[in-house]
Amino acid sequence: MNVFVDTSAFLAVLNRNDLWAVRAARAWKELVNAEAEMTTTTYVVVETCAILQRRIGGEAVRVFVDQILPVVEVDYVDAGLHAAALSMLLAAAARDLSLVDCCSFESMRRRGLRTAFAYDAHFAQQGFELLPPGLEPVIPS
Repeated sequence: MNVFVDTSAFLAVLNRNDLWAVRAARAWKELVNAEAEMTTTTYVVVETCAILQRRIGGEAVRVFVDQILPVVEVDYVDAGLHAAALSMLLAAAARDLSLVDCCSFESMRRRGLRTAFAYDAHFAQQGFELLPPGLEPVIPS
């Protein structure tokens, strides 16, 4: 199984106070045990580090970098991917859609990925399947 991992999933796995923490920890363990091919982008890494540092602290960033990221392939955002994501963002003109999200969608499309480990409804709105299934994701504020 090939899966894109979003900031919302990383945060849920690393923050036991997150709304999705229990389900996210279980899903993460299943993905790792199944040796799923997990991918993310450098933009998601930057966003995740910034949020972890601000909300939880530096130790959470260390756990993310040392224990979580080693099992995830990081897609480095080049000029072409950035430009495509920026164009998508401008075309959407949606206040609640981020450049990071647009970059994630474009990265998934380029890699032929259909499934995202995410708790962000934007992925479903873009036609991607969400893991874990059966949850009602939220639009981030």
